[in-house]
Amino acid sequence: MGDIFTLSNIMTLLMLVMLQAVLGFDNLLYISLESKKVEKEKQKRVRVLGIGIAIVLRIVLLFVLVSLIDLFQDVLFELNIGEFMKSKFNGHSLIVLAGGGFIVYTAMKEIWHMISHETLDEEKGAKKKKSANAVIAMIVVMNLVFSFDSILSAMALTNEIGEQTTELTLMSIAIVISGLLMILLANKVADFLQKNRMFEVLGLFVLFIVGIMLLTEGGHLAHIHFFDNPITPMSKTTFYFVIVVLVIVDIVQSRYQKKIIQIEEAEEMNRNENDTSNHL
Repeated sequence: MGDIFTLSNIMTLLMLVMLQAVLGFDNLLYISLESKKVEKEKQKRVRVLGIGIAIVLRIVLLFVLVSLIDLFQDVLFELNIGEFMKSKFNGHSLIVLAGGGFIVYTAMKEIWHMISHETLDEEKGAKKKKSANAVIAMIVVMNLVFSFDSILSAMALTNEIGEQTTELTLMSIAIVISGLLMILLANKVADFLQKNRMFEVLGLFVLFIVGIMLLTEGGHLAHIHFFDNPITPMSKTTFYFVIVVLVIVDIVQSRYQKKIIQIEEAEEMNRNENDTSNHL
């Protein structure tokens, strides 16, 4: 154990935890939004169970990737349609594309549901909820999709250590620590969205961008070319810049809307006062 917890390895562990935390932001948002689909009294339990199971499966995935990394990178099949499209799909690209497609579908479905008339009827009556087991299963599956790239990044970060046992130990510890942080933060994010429901729309659009980012990454991994133009993955820097812009726009829009409401209320009050004075 003394050989594992050297100063160099502790610094690497801290970097791994930070990496898992940063790359886990989009996962955290998905968990918070998905857990709202069950009864309120079950939401916290669903988040804890979903993330807890995902932590165990992440560690299993880590050992599988270490053993079978080449199989995920080897080309499984090619899909070429004349000059229109050329591609070489591997296991990694298929997982990322499937995850990105599902997230885009989920985000668009929830956005459409939010602005549809059915939502008003559900708010008045009993809103249909999903079963806790179904939501937990979705959290676990999407957690694995999100963790795929973070584990590969962690493997690249620990490559310099040289000793595989030490690498696996450090990555496993980082996964457990980041999972516990995720449980804590998921509850806080979910509580924040519950108290500030206007930010749900922002959260869904962020989730939509996450899906687009995964689709571009999956397309890049699959070497997809449309008319000889390759798909370029969205960089993390671009992603976080877009998120910051969305948050700023949402804050400005919210304050501007409040200002308009105050002006309209003031004008309405003046009209009422004028009407009263005219009657007198």
